[in-house]
Amino acid sequence: MTGKPVVYVVRALPGARWDAVAERFEIRGGGARPAPDWPGAAGGARALATTYLDAVTPAVLDRLPGLELVASYGVGVNHVDLPACRARGVRVTNTPGVLVRATADMTVALLLAAARRLAEGDRVIRRGGWIESDPTFLLGTEFSGKTLGVVGFGQIGQAVARRAAGFDLRVLYASPRDMGVAGAERVPLDRLLAESDLVALCCPLTPETRGLVSRERLARMKRGAVLVNTSRGPVVDDAAVAEALRSGQLGAAGLDVFPDEPRVPEAYLGLDNVVLTPHLGSGTRETRAAMTAMVLEELLRFARGAPALHPVA
Repeated sequence: MTGKPVVYVVRALPGARWDAVAERFEIRGGGARPAPDWPGAAGGARALATTYLDAVTPAVLDRLPGLELVASYGVGVNHVDLPACRARGVRVTNTPGVLVRATADMTVALLLAAARRLAEGDRVIRRGGWIESDPTFLLGTEFSGKTLGVVGFGQIGQAVARRAAGFDLRVLYASPRDMGVAGAERVPLDRLLAESDLVALCCPLTPETRGLVSRERLARMKRGAVLVNTSRGPVVDDAAVAEALRSGQLGAAGLDVFPDEPRVPEAYLGLDNVVLTPHLGSGTRETRAAMTAMVLEELLRFARGAPALHPVA
């Protein structure tokens, strides 16, 4: 025991430089994998450093009565029960902004990979299936000059739209409010789905967006359209998406997020026309290190009694 307040780090964060934090806190946890009962291991902590994989529920909060800060690594905070934290006076912070470019890049990469069948082509070569290239071999969907629909037009959605300009894409977006972005047209969601050749989901997970891409909405899309999700898994109905991929209603999909990560719905695993990636949206060394730096800064500000830089509760 050091007499310092305890910060519990649920799992190791990349690029972490803990020296300044260690001067003010007793640091516990921080292993490559979380402890089987990490809330129990965090007993007595005044601060938590968590990721989107670490649910902070009322039951967890009840076990940590001295908790004052949840410094969450990532922009989404749907893993944290914000009303429960507010009721207990627990500050919650996140790491917005720094992951915009990496996630937008990943969104465009998945759009291209799904449209042009890149992962499928890689698998063909690895199993020795490339015998000759006849005129119909692995034909994909033209990308440039098409219509891209962006669902959710915050910082990431707008960054995707800026990248789309280089491909001469017409950009539609669905958003609760008009963002006033030149070269992008705000339209109702159903019109976006009906007119888009490519659809990118860039919206946060909220009660309104949970299950947004339903069987009914998939039926309204252009037959053969491409769907990409780099937002949160529960935004789509996985069973309906898999069915649409099998039937050809969806030509292809690129999915970076899933409802129960790291589990991937089995229905996708036998389909060639879906690109599956393990939540790599912000997965660059530069971005992940910047996110860690923001978590550490929030811890230091808390220790100094300074206001949070990025409070969400």
